[in-house]
Order: sequence, then C-alpha cells, then structure tokens
Amino acid sequence: MNEEVRARVNENGRVVIPASFRKSLGIEAGDELVLRIEDDELRISTLKRRVQRAQRLVRRHIKEGTSLVSDLIAERREAAKRE
Repeated sequence: MNEEVRARVNENGRVVIPASFRKSLGIEAGDELVLRIEDDELRISTLKRRVQRAQRLVRRHIKEGTSLVSDLIAERREAAKRE
C-alpha cells in the first residue's frame, strides 16, 4: 500500500487513522496499538502484529517440531523435584 494522506491533530492531540489504513493493518475498534518514533517518524502497529512478528523471529531459531512450552514445563518440573 503506497497510499498517503494528510491528517490534522485536534486540540486533544487526536488523529483519525483513515479506514483504508486501518483495514490494511487489521486495526479494529478496541485494539491495542504500539506507537514508536523511528528516524523522526511515528510508526504505528498493533500489539497483535508485534507478537506475531516476534513469534516468526523465534521460529527461525528453533528446530521444527520443538515445543518451547513443553520444554519449559519439563524444566520447571525437574526444578521442582530438586527443591
């Protein structure tokens, strides 16, 4: 999406995100957003998309079929036995 629009900040500091942008980013009413300043620009993403991105990054570094949750539970059970 290469669409560009202008928006004004109202007296309360609010900006309306155009519907086409919200649709493209999957932003829905009530979603939690993450705002970040990067290279003197404001970047907006959803918390859901940030979590998905982190999950993709983690998947690159673990073997296929590995369950990190199962591994963590097994480690905790072993630690509990030693207590």
